[in-house]
Amino acid sequence: MIWGRLQVFAMANSLQLDISYRQILRIALPISLALLVPNINFIINNIFLGHVSEKALAVASITGVYYLIFSSIGYGLNNGLQALISRRAGENRPGAIGTIFHQGILISMSIAVIGLLVTYFIAPSVLRAFVHDPQTSEQAVRFLRIRIWGLPFLYVYQMRNALLVGTNQSRFLVAGTLAEAVCNVLFDYLLIFGALGLPALGFNGAAYASIIAEFMGMFVIFVVIRMKGIDRQFSLFRGFRFEKVVIRSIARMAGPLVFQHAISIVSWFFFYVLIERNSGQTGLAVSNTMRNIFGFFGVFIWAFASTANAMVSNVIGQGRSDEVVGLIHKIVRISVGLALVVFCFLNLFPGGYLSIYGLQGTFIEAGIPVVRVVSFAMVLMSFSTVWLNSVTGTGNSRFTFLIELAALVGYCTYVLLVLEYYHLSIVWAWMSELIYWTILFVLSWLYIRSGRWRARVI
Repeated sequence: MIWGRLQVFAMANSLQLDISYRQILRIALPISLALLVPNINFIINNIFLGHVSEKALAVASITGVYYLIFSSIGYGLNNGLQALISRRAGENRPGAIGTIFHQGILISMSIAVIGLLVTYFIAPSVLRAFVHDPQTSEQAVRFLRIRIWGLPFLYVYQMRNALLVGTNQSRFLVAGTLAEAVCNVLFDYLLIFGALGLPALGFNGAAYASIIAEFMGMFVIFVVIRMKGIDRQFSLFRGFRFEKVVIRSIARMAGPLVFQHAISIVSWFFFYVLIERNSGQTGLAVSNTMRNIFGFFGVFIWAFASTANAMVSNVIGQGRSDEVVGLIHKIVRISVGLALVVFCFLNLFPGGYLSIYGLQGTFIEAGIPVVRVVSFAMVLMSFSTVWLNSVTGTGNSRFTFLIELAALVGYCTYVLLVLEYYHLSIVWAWMSELIYWTILFVLSWLYIRSGRWRARVI
């Protein structure tokens, strides 16, 4: 009996969080690494493709954003599950955590099937209709029909991320991330250029390499969960039947986030289509490298945003709502500090960053002013996304969606006017990021300061 009580006490200590800077960093740093390595993989993909041709790098901008639409749907579901799991952790209810996780897996696999069907039967017609260059659209269709088979592995990996972050065990993300990274770099080289007897598949080789890497990331995390006894702690893998009550709870929390992230990336896809129509191959190639800046240098920002989601939900679950705003301010200070370091680096060495893609001349000339705009946008992003994810952590994901929707209306309106009506340069087009992040911050800050979230129960 005494030993059982000690186990319960130990579990309570591991699941319920304090709001110190040390606690913030203990959660955020492993998440940073978990986000950093896939983005390094993505940059390495683009570096390899840049050495294949500017055309391959340009097409990768369209295929990358398309796959990101489905990835972001999983990320939205991940954020919803993370908020729910964190709330149950704060309430010290480990039994409910396993049930939420199981239902998240079932929902994500259903979405993966839809993604496969859309990619094979709907996306080709859409790409052929909107992409100006027929050769670009056909190459993108062939790539995506391979790449989309990695989606089920990615979704399972994302659901396990939600479990580990939501239960204050983000340090275990590192193993799966490193396995994914090694596989991606190795098979990128082997399958894009051909080595060790494998065929040189060029652009499509990157698709096969990414699928292999996503499977390995998922598999290694599964092994870690088994070896560390996390499956026993939360009664995982003991039945996957649909439970309507839990699914409705997840749908209320994650549904708006899924739509939020999906329409966010759809708007980005819209942006890239307009770039292709107005700025051509060089504009696409430059814009693709800008997305890499958000992916690589923004991982720390996204990590602190994810930390804000988990910690705000956990602290509210403990009944400590009065400490939420102070917690957000602490996370923002760290996030902005890191963003300012990145801002200085990119503005001191913009040409050095762009040169790693193996392209010169007009590519570098067009890219440098865009790098400066994007670096400033990242400073805005560093506090805007923390406040937005804190709204999610309060449990009001519907309002998070409305904030995102308002920001995207402003973003898309600006992009349409700049590119389609006034035909301005891509520098002006990328200033849309300043509008987007400003709207997100203002609306999120107003909601948190209003205190309307205090009575919300999830």
